[in-house]
Amino acid sequence: MVGRALSSAVVTECGPLPAIPVVDTGPDFPMATLRAWSKRTHALLDVATRHYPKRLLSGLDRISRAWLARSNNGHLAEIDTIAGAIGRPGAYFFSINYEWACTCRAAPSPDQTSARLIRVLDWKTPGLGTNLVCAKVNGAPAGPFAVLTWPGYTGVLQVMAPGRFSAALNQAPMRDPTGLFYVDWAVNRRRVWTMPYPTPAHLLRRVAEEARDFDEASQMLADTPISTPGIFTVAGLGPEETAVIERTEHEARARSGVAAVAANHWGAPGWKGQARGDNSHARSRSMLAIEPCFDNDFTWLAPPVLNAKTRLAMVADARTGRLVARGYEANGPATQSLDLDWDAAV
Repeated sequence: MVGRALSSAVVTECGPLPAIPVVDTGPDFPMATLRAWSKRTHALLDVATRHYPKRLLSGLDRISRAWLARSNNGHLAEIDTIAGAIGRPGAYFFSINYEWACTCRAAPSPDQTSARLIRVLDWKTPGLGTNLVCAKVNGAPAGPFAVLTWPGYTGVLQVMAPGRFSAALNQAPMRDPTGLFYVDWAVNRRRVWTMPYPTPAHLLRRVAEEARDFDEASQMLADTPISTPGIFTVAGLGPEETAVIERTEHEARARSGVAAVAANHWGAPGWKGQARGDNSHARSRSMLAIEPCFDNDFTWLAPPVLNAKTRLAMVADARTGRLVARGYEANGPATQSLDLDWDAAV
């Protein structure tokens, strides 16, 4: 584990933690969140770009935008608008680049009346936990949904669609590793830029907007070609509606039941790749033992699932329309717990 390990989810705080802000939006939630909280976007870009020379970042933006145009990405115009509003390099590159680790589980609720999604997201970049926002999105073709996101980000990494499903995206293992990180990263990124398909995060956004239920969501996530491998976890309404869908660009393998746990290694036999993040197999085993309960103190969150890179913990139940989430940084909780009851909030 890199960085300081955390012994539990509860740490001593120096003062009251900030709340995760919630905004009601239409389908243009990336721009709506940017308008509302642009300072958070700039704070994140300050950290994310500090090791990138401006000239290099501008070049990566040009390559990224050219790929978005070449692949007829449906969000290019939106990203153009966001890039113009931000007014600095990085908008295109960070819209399609992701370097995180995650641990997820889809399982029946403790009373066996619904399915729930447990989601823990790890990312090296500090500030992601502090700057989380929640968008309650109305006006999508299949119905409303709530996303935990960052202002101006056009993809979806975790979502709760009340009356339909909850879902999250994990990064897949790195292909053909040489052991030299930047070489491996460049080779894998070059492969992505040859693919005329949406990113996994843009696919999950489309699923949130268009899929009417667990079956449709699972089918779309399994069948739609994507630009880079990913691992999706889906929890529907009934306790039996749980799945992990492991994806390459063109292939899919699904697991359900007690096997509906995902980290950053393949569960599918025969698929090769280097696990992402720290202790992927240990995180997966630990998540399997966690009960999907609503606990605003997140007392269930412990190492190795909890670590110095943890930025978000979430439990979601689409049948009841409830979502509980909290932001984290290296030293522990960074926000108050958000307890969103969709019906009570509308």
